Amino acid sequence: MTALRDSPEVTARRTRRARRYSTRDVVVLVIGLGIAVLVDLAVVWGPTLASVALSGTDWNGISELRWIGGDNYRDLTTEYPPFWTAVRNNVLWLGFLGLVATPFGLLCAVLLDRRLRMSRFYQSALYMPVVLSLAVVGFIAQLVYSQDYGVLNAVTGMNTDWLGDPSINIWVVMVAAAWRHVGYVMIIYLAGLKAVDPALKEAAAIDGASERQAFFRVVFPVLRPINVIVLVITVIEALRAFDIVYAINKGRNGLELLSVLVTENIVGEASRIGFGSAIAVVLLVISLGFIVTYLTQVFKEGR
Repeated sequence: MTALRDSPEVTARRTRRARRYSTRDVVVLVIGLGIAVLVDLAVVWGPTLASVALSGTDWNGISELRWIGGDNYRDLTTEYPPFWTAVRNNVLWLGFLGLVATPFGLLCAVLLDRRLRMSRFYQSALYMPVVLSLAVVGFIAQLVYSQDYGVLNAVTGMNTDWLGDPSINIWVVMVAAAWRHVGYVMIIYLAGLKAVDPALKEAAAIDGASERQAFFRVVFPVLRPINVIVLVITVIEALRAFDIVYAINKGRNGLELLSVLVTENIVGEASRIGFGSAIAVVLLVISLGFIVTYLTQVFKEGR
């Protein structure tokens, strides 16, 4: 009878007291979390903080470490032309993935969500490029776009240097990268669409909304958390793009990207670790802006 008279607060306190961890549980938790934290510090935050510190030095890995403050950043923006070319290409990459590839992936998800005939086949075919690395996609792009032995020139009878012409090669490579990005976005949106309550669509239909109006005014707003995730993924994909351009021409002759410049300056022939670290810090700052926005959105949704 006493238990029946207990309030929910009293019951919750008793449950918390009864759910005490044993010494063994505490040891397992400390070891498990401790290893994960140490690996994260060693692999992620250690190199990150080291790059921030080295960005203010003039060091090539062998010479004496000399502090020069913000000189690397000044030289980066005023005396290093490839930097602005890489910034432009990264912005184009982000715009193409965000405004072309991502909406197309959403369209594919919407069509597949209607349970079309052979939808499983289409879903598998669109997702297949996702399992390939961008380096492999780069090699496939060479087979398609090469001036000498490319499939595109052989089929059309053209003799265009798709990968060697700096005025068009960035667009060609972005199409190849989007081929992989579309499948990734499609799967994420398809999972989100499956989780939408069908009652929302039925209510919109009863109110006289067309299928298009129901999607944009009812379904798409419900997908807001998915939209944030896709936005962050798209930004990260655009900023960390490296494999595909390096596989084609080592990121030169019109395919310069910030990630390629970091590699060239740190592990290239003329090693400039301090200068390359400054470029890496620029990438870090841009990435953190979007990541902080994403985490803020996640915590807000949680509350």
